[in-house]
Amino acid sequence: MHYFFLVVVSLVTGISGFSAIAGDAESAGPAERVIFQKIKQAVPQIPIVSVDASDLPGMYDVTLANGEHLFATADGTAFIAGDLFQVNYDGVVNLTENKRNQNRAEKLANIEDNEKIIFSPENKKVSVTVFTDIDCGYCRKLHADMPGYLSRGIEIKYVAFPRAGVGSISYEKIVSAWCAEDRQLAMTKLKSGRTVSSKVCDNPVAAQFNLGKQLGIRGTPAIVLESGELLPGYYPPAKLAQILNI
Repeated sequence: MHYFFLVVVSLVTGISGFSAIAGDAESAGPAERVIFQKIKQAVPQIPIVSVDASDLPGMYDVTLANGEHLFATADGTAFIAGDLFQVNYDGVVNLTENKRNQNRAEKLANIEDNEKIIFSPENKKVSVTVFTDIDCGYCRKLHADMPGYLSRGIEIKYVAFPRAGVGSISYEKIVSAWCAEDRQLAMTKLKSGRTVSSKVCDNPVAAQFNLGKQLGIRGTPAIVLESGELLPGYYPPAKLAQILNI
């Protein structure tokens, strides 16, 4: 097998806004502990989540809290920022993105349906998870096209991603939708520019927003397939159905 890296130099200079996340260095193997300690010593603010052996012999995969990856030598003295690709007879496979997909699928599967706002067709063929914001124009366009998704058997499971952040006006709006007696109706009203009664309750909005950032969500809408594959942006019903092979 052949491998190559897509180097993303800006990753290292762009992580200072993340607070450090302590990896479980004590339970890791010797190489993993050395890599964790060396990188943290050199760049204390780097948000390391895990260190694992990679598909590239002699290199270790360092996962960061924002879903990005470093590939480090076993002694922790050097690393490359970017994605690992495998070159084979069929073309090129992004092994790092495959790992991200698996992580997204696992994390989203752990969210209970009662923590989502779901629009389900009578004849469901497939489900997609959509990270959404109330005031985003293309989020509203996607919602306006809901009949087109449902008629094609596509179930839309909304999770919250208020782009302006926790405590913003958009955040308060989406919380009101999650706390409404009829979540679907509240979501539809808000997406059409109307208002709903302001409500506060125990809700998953902040947790879902933070999870989205960890899963590499940068904007809305962000559609995640059951496989964990991320489709950033708006996809009209016919195009999404084509991607889903339905």
